Amino acid sequence: MLSEFELIARFFNRRPSPASANTVLGIGDDCALLAPTLGQQLAISSDMLVAGRHFFPDTNPEWLGHKALAVNLSDLAAMGAQPVAFTLALALPSVDEAWLASFARGLFALADSSGCALIGGDTTKGPLNICITVFGHVPPQQALRRAAAQVGDDIWISGSLGDARLALHAMQGQIDLPLPQLQLAQPRLHQPQARLALGFQLRNIAHAALDLSDGLMGDLQHILQASQVGAEIDLPALPVGAVLAQQPAELQVQYMLAGGDDYELCFTAPVARRAQVVQAGVLSATPVTRVGRICAQLGVRLLDSAGCAQTFSIHSFDHFQTP
Repeated sequence: MLSEFELIARFFNRRPSPASANTVLGIGDDCALLAPTLGQQLAISSDMLVAGRHFFPDTNPEWLGHKALAVNLSDLAAMGAQPVAFTLALALPSVDEAWLASFARGLFALADSSGCALIGGDTTKGPLNICITVFGHVPPQQALRRAAAQVGDDIWISGSLGDARLALHAMQGQIDLPLPQLQLAQPRLHQPQARLALGFQLRNIAHAALDLSDGLMGDLQHILQASQVGAEIDLPALPVGAVLAQQPAELQVQYMLAGGDDYELCFTAPVARRAQVVQAGVLSATPVTRVGRICAQLGVRLLDSAGCAQTFSIHSFDHFQTP
């Protein structure tokens, strides 16, 4: 059986390593060394994926390698930051060489396409647990922050919502979904796409932004609380996922508002910049949809097609309150 350091050398220490202008010293020493880009601020984020909580233990490891990095890159996208490097801390119940080869394949495929180099981390024996810390850079005063929404801003969402939670509930047996539909929805759960190009384009256009990991209703509250504003959401405008669109209307609303695992960007921008937002979507090859507005009255109001407020008993995902 491979030792810890043999495991690292075989699956994660690639030689020669992909070129990175910011990496002075990568895997193999007590610390990695990064050379900060002149005139840029560092953007740093960390996410943990725990077997049985964030993913099924038997998930395809190639998908899991992709998702573990993608959810971190999504945080950089929400700040308008460019990826630089990442570290990987990995707990494994045993050394399964086939599993590791597949996991590394998915991880590095996304890392290479995103220009993000693996520069270090740790491995240990224990319940399957994946923790990645990602580093990026962004020009001063250009990071998209949660506390910057302004009254009168439009609220926008990238891509579509709900298919990831639809796939999850189908796999858990909570709903019946024909196999062809499940297969169409599963990539939204297992292989989310970090909206890096859109985040980059939104610099100097958007005011506030975040990525949707726990559901629109819960995540939008972070912007509203940080900015001390409220919001109105036009329910008919929400971009429904292609598979979810075939489900009953009540289920569509539930999953779009509180589904989680979408990893789309939710952002606010001035009305005067609508054309620029649309152009940012075109340049980044990312659909963008205007779904509401920021207002002075605190809280979130959900409006139907007639502009009448609707009430739903919906709660977003919470690690310590969701079963």
